[in-house]
Amino acid sequence: MALPNTYFDIVIIGAGPVGLLLSVCLSRWGYKIKHIDNRPVPTATGRADGIQPRSLEVLKNLGLKRKIMAHDPAKVYEVAFWDPSNNGIVRTGTWPSCPSFLDARYPFTALLHQGLVERVFIDDLARNGTRVDRPWTITRFENDGRDNTYPVSVHLKNLDSNVVEHVHTKYLFSGEGARSFVREQLGIQFQHKDPVAHVWGVMDGVVRTNFPDIKMKCTIHSDYGSIMVIPREANMVRLYIQIASSTDKDWNPRKTATVEEVQQAAMNILKPYEISWDRVEWYSIYPIGQGISEKYTVDHRIFMGGDCCHTHSPKAGQGMNTAFHDAINLAWKLHHVEAGFADRSILETYESERKLIAETLLNFDAQYAKLFSQRHPSASEVGHANNHVSSPSTSKEEKNQFVETFKANCEFTTGFGVAYQPNLFNWSSSLPSTTSSSLFNPPGNKCTPGRILPPATVTRVVDANVVHLENEIPFNGSFRFFVFAGKPQTSKQALKDLSLYLQSPQSFYARFSTVSAESADLHHELHNPHSRFFSICLTIAAKRADILIADLPELFQDYSSHVYADDIWDKRVPDAQAAAHAKVGLEVENRDGKGAGGVVVVRPDGHVGCVVRLVEGRGTVEALEEYFAGFVVGGRKRAEMKDWSAEEEKTLGKFEGGVRAHL
Repeated sequence: MALPNTYFDIVIIGAGPVGLLLSVCLSRWGYKIKHIDNRPVPTATGRADGIQPRSLEVLKNLGLKRKIMAHDPAKVYEVAFWDPSNNGIVRTGTWPSCPSFLDARYPFTALLHQGLVERVFIDDLARNGTRVDRPWTITRFENDGRDNTYPVSVHLKNLDSNVVEHVHTKYLFSGEGARSFVREQLGIQFQHKDPVAHVWGVMDGVVRTNFPDIKMKCTIHSDYGSIMVIPREANMVRLYIQIASSTDKDWNPRKTATVEEVQQAAMNILKPYEISWDRVEWYSIYPIGQGISEKYTVDHRIFMGGDCCHTHSPKAGQGMNTAFHDAINLAWKLHHVEAGFADRSILETYESERKLIAETLLNFDAQYAKLFSQRHPSASEVGHANNHVSSPSTSKEEKNQFVETFKANCEFTTGFGVAYQPNLFNWSSSLPSTTSSSLFNPPGNKCTPGRILPPATVTRVVDANVVHLENEIPFNGSFRFFVFAGKPQTSKQALKDLSLYLQSPQSFYARFSTVSAESADLHHELHNPHSRFFSICLTIAAKRADILIADLPELFQDYSSHVYADDIWDKRVPDAQAAAHAKVGLEVENRDGKGAGGVVVVRPDGHVGCVVRLVEGRGTVEALEEYFAGFVVGGRKRAEMKDWSAEEEKTLGKFEGGVRAHL
């Protein structure tokens, strides 16, 4: 039934990266959205500009990476470090932007201005029937509880016409940025880590220079101050230029400077190299400060994300990236609650998961920004100090702390170090043994619940395409079951039993299946033939030519486009019989009588939920049932499964007989 025009599933305030990506996800899944922004037009220039390697993978999974890369962003593979010398600045080293020890599909940072990214999101919204209304603002809201379904009342105003609108919604989301009206009205405090100690200018433009690393990301320290160089799309360069510090005699955290004054500061810092500007596209002054919101929600109806919840310096390129992950984390959880799959209590994990990541970011950023902004000793000063100290360790102590901090935090800044703590979604080995099956976290398993699934390259059986396994299921709101079956002769019966018990009328999979096997549209629906909430990938340790889909159990035949051969060599596990199995740490043969292979349950956002050993009988499905029982509506506890009633056993017996006859 269509909603009245003033009733919405969600009202989103702000059309920056976090608001737009949340809107993109929910629009694709059919939710009715009221999305407003107080700016008359989308971002035209400036603002955020860096997309980190892990965010590129997320955009790939959303089907948006190609459209963003069509804007031909600059790509940063290395960072160059420049420091003061006797005669101006000198390069003292380089370091990969995404070091080789990180198993990244896209080992670079893509750099283009925020408005181009927003444009891709806005186009996607339009294709799914959602628009951003401009220029509108929020003037009042309350969760009055008068309507159990649409408890939030929101008052909006058009800034051009002064027309007002009163709407009702299930949820309100603030993506307004650091000056959030919603956060202020909720009375949520914004905590700052340290006083503002540095003021910087940022300038986008086309430059002429003989500085040799102008096409690379550079951190430059000189006797005149510091600069960060960021190459950009369309032959532009972004320069972050230090203009004031709390150590200055005339220090003022609100200090400003003209374009010409900042350009002169850049000229001084870059000596002995020269620089001039053909044009300046965007320019701004900002103080460095790290802050975090005390809460991301107070009632799990009104939420906040992005800069509304956390602010930091732009030096590490984390702002837009952190916003992306806020958005997708909240999107799938709202979807599962509203679609009737999960209990409302799962919404509590949005704040607990994302706030911890923001706190980690702020701790790193505070240290990084401080080291970036401070004056570094010149080569002559270091040499002079060493001549007066007898200890041979002095040169080691003088190792550049800024560079070492950058190197040590690469995993986190690229996005691969994001790790959610154990909770109802992330079942680590630290869970009490009394509440979990012995099949969880099998020996040798390399997947860490709360972290992303290790990437693997495999061959898709139906068309012989070599594909990236972790990206085969798009971000569609469903949990992904990556079944690593080992060798065919080892797993034949275990796969039959997995198929059998997943399709049992008592299983969580069957209870949330909306389409029967007989009526499933397998031609058009490749990812979710039975259910909106689950998708299955089967990887077998065999050559593609040796795998016949017709020989597989019925359930896996329905997922024929997601059956893969683990037959591609990987340099990271060069001696492995089956690289994909080796990278997740699951055996290909039964060596201890307890089963080979396993099922890796991956959350809709790509983070591992749990790992279960693949065994014959009911054990694997019972363990999966126990995992999902923690948060699905009407979840069955393990004890309940063991104590099935006689009637249920009778039903299951009939089901087993029919399926086994078919098999």
